[in-house]
Amino acid sequence: MASILRQIVAGPRQKHPEAGLDLCYVTDNIIATSGPSSTFPQRAYRNPTDALVKFLDYKHDTNWAIWEFRAEGTGYPDSEVYGRIRHYPWPDHHPPPFALVPNIMASMREWLKGQDTNPGRVVVVHCKAGKGRSGTAACSYLISEEGWTVEDALFRFTTRRMRSGFGAGVSIPSQLRWIRYVDRWTKHQKIYFERQIEVAEVHVWGLRDGVKVAVEGYIDEGRTIKSFHIFNRYERVIVDGKGETPTSLTSPTISASSPSLPITDSTVPAVSQRSASGSLEAGGNAVIFRPAQPIILPTNDISIDLERRNKATYGWTMVTSAAHVWFNAFFEGHGPENHGVAATDGVFEIDWDAMDGIKGSARKGTRALDRLAVVWRTADRPRDGKPELPQIITEPKEGEPVPQTKAADWKSAQHSNLTAMGQDLGLRTASPVSANVSKASSLRSSGSSPQHGGEDHLVGVKTRGPSGEDYVSHEGHGEGRPTVTISEPDLGMPKLKSPEPMAQAEGSTKITDVGLGNVASVVGEMQKSPTEEAGHGKLGQDKGTSRAHVPGRILKKDER
Repeated sequence: MASILRQIVAGPRQKHPEAGLDLCYVTDNIIATSGPSSTFPQRAYRNPTDALVKFLDYKHDTNWAIWEFRAEGTGYPDSEVYGRIRHYPWPDHHPPPFALVPNIMASMREWLKGQDTNPGRVVVVHCKAGKGRSGTAACSYLISEEGWTVEDALFRFTTRRMRSGFGAGVSIPSQLRWIRYVDRWTKHQKIYFERQIEVAEVHVWGLRDGVKVAVEGYIDEGRTIKSFHIFNRYERVIVDGKGETPTSLTSPTISASSPSLPITDSTVPAVSQRSASGSLEAGGNAVIFRPAQPIILPTNDISIDLERRNKATYGWTMVTSAAHVWFNAFFEGHGPENHGVAATDGVFEIDWDAMDGIKGSARKGTRALDRLAVVWRTADRPRDGKPELPQIITEPKEGEPVPQTKAADWKSAQHSNLTAMGQDLGLRTASPVSANVSKASSLRSSGSSPQHGGEDHLVGVKTRGPSGEDYVSHEGHGEGRPTVTISEPDLGMPKLKSPEPMAQAEGSTKITDVGLGNVASVVGEMQKSPTEEAGHGKLGQDKGTSRAHVPGRILKKDER
């Protein structure tokens, strides 16, 4: 039974011919594997920890050590791998806090190349599926310590980890951005300055109805993602003008002497008039979000999280799109190229199609916007009233001790799937504070920790040996596998009731997932409803209409 379950979870991945485990040799001394588990039911469908240890002992004796990156917990105690493990956890489907990268690279280097080391040592990297986070670390090591190019490192990881035609090994855009950051860091003396960053404005082109815009960042040494601010309707300025559809909006630049950030003459491409599916859709609004209070993040790592909701009925809302993007202000400010002296302000721009999708996939749902630009600058005032200077972070030299970060509770991996609730599309209960949140209900509280659970994209993962040999399974592999049918709850309208009021902490949000199996009746009621939730209509206009804006128009003082 356990073998059948592992086949179902692994999908088209092939087992290692000797051990029957999901692992591959990226190089002779780097092994990538999915996260093992020592507890039921996980060990019934994942790599059993004892089986992995037995294989490593047999192949490499004592010359192996594990590097784990699971903020959701490893799923096994350190003692089961002889304590031969290094902890650098961060959340699933996200890039690492860049401050972790120098220590991860140095610790791997010391194990493989340090003084009095055996030439046969191997590094075993794992996250949950052994793909996104593991691939980011493995490729970063090849680039920073072995001199590989970005293209060669990514190609090697893909060819060793994935079957042909099943996509890239590292596929999440923000993780790919981080690997290119590592390349720039490596080429410029491996100097990194950690700074506090203020998000001054967020400019959005083609903003659709019901979109929540939140600013997030890392805390707890990168183990937790915190939502620092969710924009509300009182913090937005609609840039409008004459015409039927928006055509272009100027790109923002920073004026250090002005509290309001002006619009300059440089333009960006025209706003798309089609949704992700290709169907015609209103182009939306051009909007500038200006926070009422300064948004100050403790590190250079910044995330913009988006979620689009449509109001249903009986206290429910439908999440129709979700996306996010990470960037690092030190690298966007060209710090490596200027001997560590990064710009004190800048603008990061990205299109909707280039943003990260749901749970590491390219899926984002319906289009929420066309383009956004984040205007950032170094914080003028310290957080919590405490002055803090930029922190110089360098890679530890050979022979120097390399610090680790605190490991997550290994038992929490048993419940990691619970954290995935609310991170997908579907029905949710309406938040009591939804009227003020940029025409959308808030999914996470301002102090919540959005640990993005769920699986990495596992399809197409395979195994290869130390020399790169491809293990091909028997003909017809995967055919006739048992299918798993998950019954959806009955959501007939007579059974739907408004959620009972509950006493909650201030700023908290109750989340209820009911799936998408039987929502036709709910959608019908959505279309019949003549009213909209307060603050959930078009930005400054009637439902179903579209307003254009003048390209290059500078906002007047009374409009800000």
